Amino acid sequence: MTTGTGTGTGLGRSALRLLPRSLGGQLALLVALALGAAQAVNFTLLLQATKRQAVAQAGTFALARLAEAVQRARAGQPEAAMAGGALLTGDSPVRPAMAQLPDIAERGRDMLAQIGVEVDALSAAQVPAREFSVRVDGRGRMLRGAAVQQRQIIVVSAAIAPGRWVTTAASLPPGEGRVIGWLAFQTLVLYGFVLLAVLWIGHRLARPLAELRLATEGFSRDRAAPPVAERGPDDIRRLVAAFNAMRTRIVGMLDEKDRMLGAIGHDLRTPLASLRVRTELVDDEGERARMAATIDEMNRTLDDILSLARLGRPSEAVERIDLPALIDSLVEEFEDLGADVAFAPAGRLTVAIRPTLIKRALRNLVENALKYGGCARIDVERDGDGGVAVHVADDGPGIPPDRIEAMFEPFTRLETSRSRETGGAGLGLALARAIAEGHGGGIRLVNRPGGGLQATLKLPPG
Repeated sequence: MTTGTGTGTGLGRSALRLLPRSLGGQLALLVALALGAAQAVNFTLLLQATKRQAVAQAGTFALARLAEAVQRARAGQPEAAMAGGALLTGDSPVRPAMAQLPDIAERGRDMLAQIGVEVDALSAAQVPAREFSVRVDGRGRMLRGAAVQQRQIIVVSAAIAPGRWVTTAASLPPGEGRVIGWLAFQTLVLYGFVLLAVLWIGHRLARPLAELRLATEGFSRDRAAPPVAERGPDDIRRLVAAFNAMRTRIVGMLDEKDRMLGAIGHDLRTPLASLRVRTELVDDEGERARMAATIDEMNRTLDDILSLARLGRPSEAVERIDLPALIDSLVEEFEDLGADVAFAPAGRLTVAIRPTLIKRALRNLVENALKYGGCARIDVERDGDGGVAVHVADDGPGIPPDRIEAMFEPFTRLETSRSRETGGAGLGLALARAIAEGHGGGIRLVNRPGGGLQATLKLPPG
């Protein structure tokens, strides 16, 4: 039982995956299925109505012949003088096993009653012409030679006296295949026109929603994108208008945030610079060095905070840069400071990046490696998907696996003393990951099997 349920669920999920994902595609598919079902029902009803009409017409014709033949038989005219297609027999050729037509029989009794003719019994049936014969004088005869026609016939038979039955027949109209073909053509034409109209309506609904989705997805990447055109039904136009109004308010708030951050940066850097100058007046060299280091750390923290806050709206343009050359220049800066940093040689590898931001992210990763591992080993490689991965490894103690993701949170540090030796505000990894994600990539931390930590900066193809 469990296996069957799981299999059914898997098949259902597989079927759902085949559905179009866009609103227009799903709407078109659902409408096509609904219209197809409706048209199939309509086609069936039309075909049945056409058949009923054909049976009614043939039955009326057979009843008209029967009324005339009954009148002639009551008048005592011989069979040869009766209307063509009528037979006078001793019993009814309409058998119970035949497809009975009680409505035609009832209509026949009413018709004969209207002309003043009463009959003892009247029956009607539909039967293939080739299977119907009437035994007359020991010989089998077919009504009007209908057996040679590949048709259905309507047979009506009335008892005008005990042992005397008058029987007539009429063929159903030929060409049932042509009727079915015409009905099928009519159904397909109607289906096509209705489907085209619904697809146009679906496109009119889906297009502004697709534009709205694209504008929403691209909002963070390009804040200068124009507003979405207000089109479509009234509800969708109002939705787009509300989005455009919200976009305008958000852009205004972001502009105000940038101005505020600029003012904060200016207002804080000015007194910090003044303090830095005043430290030179301190006679105690050790105290002066500690004060200067504290002020420098405050400046770096301020830079990290402002950089992290502004990452959503970078002002630096994207350029195609030789990434190994950029890493070389960064390594030289650390080597000039006497840091243990090494970079494995790599060939030319150009990527589309904001070089200052990527250099800032790599600097943070290298500083973390030096701070907690004492060294930094850098290599760069092309990924299998065409992207680029920069690895920064150290020989430190690593990070407990349950703490790795938390290290990307702002103001989070594995070592919580905030000492100058392991100092920092815990913004380096958060800033580096924000920069990487702003380029469509990311950063991953893993503990190396032989000890230490490896940070990987991943950049997408481009």
